[in-house]
Amino acid sequence: MHLTLHLTERCNLACRYCYERHGEADMSLETALAAIDECTRGTENPGIIFFGGEPLLKEDLIFDVIAACEREAPLRFHYKVTTNGTLVTPEFLSRAASARLHVAVSCDGAPMTQDRHRVTAAGEGSSAALLPRIGEVLASQPYAPVMMTVNPDTAADFAGNVRFLRSLGASYVISSVNFQADWDAASWRRLKRSYKQLAKWYLDAYRREEKFYFAAFDKRIATRIWHGRGASCQLGKRQISVTPDGTYYPCVQFVGRDEYVIGHVGRGLDEARRECVFERNERAKPSCAGCALLGRCNNRCGCLNISTTGSLDSLPPFFCEHERFLIPLADSLAETLYAERNAMFLQRHYNPAFPVLSILEDMTG
Repeated sequence: MHLTLHLTERCNLACRYCYERHGEADMSLETALAAIDECTRGTENPGIIFFGGEPLLKEDLIFDVIAACEREAPLRFHYKVTTNGTLVTPEFLSRAASARLHVAVSCDGAPMTQDRHRVTAAGEGSSAALLPRIGEVLASQPYAPVMMTVNPDTAADFAGNVRFLRSLGASYVISSVNFQADWDAASWRRLKRSYKQLAKWYLDAYRREEKFYFAAFDKRIATRIWHGRGASCQLGKRQISVTPDGTYYPCVQFVGRDEYVIGHVGRGLDEARRECVFERNERAKPSCAGCALLGRCNNRCGCLNISTTGSLDSLPPFFCEHERFLIPLADSLAETLYAERNAMFLQRHYNPAFPVLSILEDMTG
């Protein structure tokens, strides 16, 4: 179980594609701890994700929650914060290291791209505040994920932006396509061209034995090797989102949709409503009938479907077109590297111990 605590509705940025509802509400320590008690009771090694708004506006609350959780023996919690990075300081990173808090940073790429959508309330770009901080995060946590969003007007620069993040030291890049945007034929061609450029770069990186994780390819390759891994997001069961006032939702993009409330702090989880949401999301989607990629694509991502079509029962058409292009491209990469018996590829995708062995190798090498 992963519990996402929306510590605040406030944010120091006003990103143009953000789906979060920005207000002034903050979560109290009492609400956070009550939610953790209600939702993680009986759970083995639960995860706590600190979210916003911008969670570093509530930095002290983050560490107060962690300190309280660490007293809850025998549970061993895992902690992660997702931040826009502009408020990161050396002091925060030191506290994070001591508290075993993993940091994930949002950055769309080079300054020209970052400043196009990720802006302040005054419309000013955020790259000048962010980019120096990314280096500090990666120096402290070399495997910190960097998360980027690709929009129609940045698709042509997508490949260059991934390489830019790599040049900053990022070894774990998660790219998300903004499926809520208006993707016309021209922007789709630009995105496909970027994916093809990235495929060539990906092959070259593996052949140089670089340790680099690019989710767009690696997650889809994993569904080829371990069939069904991408089949279900377990909506409302694997992860629960908690708003500042203590309302429970099945995931982050459901916040504010009253029909998907599944409980409240002090009253607990409404298991009947939670099961209803889960079962509805698990139903076969009519548009997926007969699709050869069924069981591999992320067609049951409740957040994707609700945010783009307003329904759990239907998918955005562009998503299907995107997956029909990207999954075969990832398969082609896997076939090439497997045929070459590429040692890095075989270790990453066929050895379950690879993440641990890789970290140990870095520590001793």
